[in-house]
Amino acid sequence: MAERIVILLHIKSVTCIKQDRCLFADLNFSLNSGQIMQLAGPNGAGKTSLLRIIAGFSVPDEGAVLFQEQPISKYYEEYARELLFIGHKTGVNTQLSAVENVRHWLQINGYINEPDLYAILAQLGLVGLEDVPVRMLSAGQQRRVALVRLWLSDAKLWVLDEPFTALDKSGVAFLQQRFTEHLQSGGAILLTTHQDLTTHFSNLQTVTLEYRH
Repeated sequence: MAERIVILLHIKSVTCIKQDRCLFADLNFSLNSGQIMQLAGPNGAGKTSLLRIIAGFSVPDEGAVLFQEQPISKYYEEYARELLFIGHKTGVNTQLSAVENVRHWLQINGYINEPDLYAILAQLGLVGLEDVPVRMLSAGQQRRVALVRLWLSDAKLWVLDEPFTALDKSGVAFLQQRFTEHLQSGGAILLTTHQDLTTHFSNLQTVTLEYRH
């Protein structure tokens, strides 16, 4: 039996003003379970600002963000458990190794069972680098350490700011495969990217922000 489609995320009349400039006004869209959506638009249009509002890190000037039709401002703890946000800054501790970083993330997020981290890191092209301090890794390798969370998290909603940055062709393919698995299990993905996703995801939705003067 096909899984019932649920509206996971609802952006309702959201307005964002930054330094007296309106980035976007009265923005409305929704994201369903099993759906991938790309946020597009030129630099300065407010893509990262919108992702931060959706993640609950900043508050819109007007409007609301709803998760399963509940305002995230009111039920943020419950929402945070269903959200995985990976931004421009990878959020990895460069003094720790890849394995130590992932273990720390599992602990602070309350995961008790630890999977085979070495196997996941190997699939992400980090064989032999698992115990090296992250500061010794390239930008692409550091990005891969952050992306390991996509194989570990139980969150339904993924909000990703340029996840393909600094990944090579095999890394891109591996990440797209993981996206497909997440969507098939009823998850949803909202992302910004310069990567062409249309060939891999025929049902890709796009929301385009215009640069407003």
